[in-house]
Amino acid sequence: MSYSHLSIIERGQLETLNELGWTTRAIGRKLGRHHSTIAQEIQRGCTEKGYEAEPSQQAYHERRTTCVPSGKYSPELAKELGQQLKQPWSPEQIAERRRAEGKSFVCFKTIYRWLYTGLLADGKATVLRHKGKRQKPMETRGRFLVGTPITQRPREVRKRSSVGHWELDTVVSSRGKSRACAATFIERKTRL
Repeated sequence: MSYSHLSIIERGQLETLNELGWTTRAIGRKLGRHHSTIAQEIQRGCTEKGYEAEPSQQAYHERRTTCVPSGKYSPELAKELGQQLKQPWSPEQIAERRRAEGKSFVCFKTIYRWLYTGLLADGKATVLRHKGKRQKPMETRGRFLVGTPITQRPREVRKRSSVGHWELDTVVSSRGKSRACAATFIERKTRL
C-alpha cells in the first residue's frame, strides 16, 4: 500500500470544498483520499478563519524538517575518528573498540560511509591501511608444472619423427559446482 502526503493543490481544493460545506467523506471521495486523512488535515490546519491551505503547507514543511533523524555525526566525533584512522586502525577495529570502551557506538559501515562522503579525514581514503584500494582475490587454481614446456621439446618430438611421444590436455567444467573434466591423450606421430 503506497501513501503520499497531500500536495499544495490538494490542500487548495480541500480549502475550497470545506468552505462550500462539503463533508469529509465527500471531500475524500473527490480527492481520492480516505475521509480520516481529510478530517485530520482539517483539524491540523484550522485557524480562526477556518481551514487554510498555505499555512497548512508551511506547517507541513516545518514538521518534515523536524522528523528527520539527526544521526550520530558531530564534529567532535569526526575529529576523534579521524585521529584513530590516521593511526593504523581499521574502521572495524575503531567501531569495536568504541563499543568495548562504552563510548557512543558507531557502526564500521557508517565510518566508511562518512569517510567516502568526505565527513572524515577530508574524504581521503588514503588514511585506511590499504589506502582505499581493493585487494585482488588470490588465485586458488593449481598450476600444472610437470614436464617440459612445449617450447623446449626435443627436435625429434617437434618433427614427429618417432612414435611414443604423447600430448595431453584437460578441460575442467565451469558450470556451477560441477567437478566434471575431460582429458585428451594424443600420440604425436600417429595422431591417435
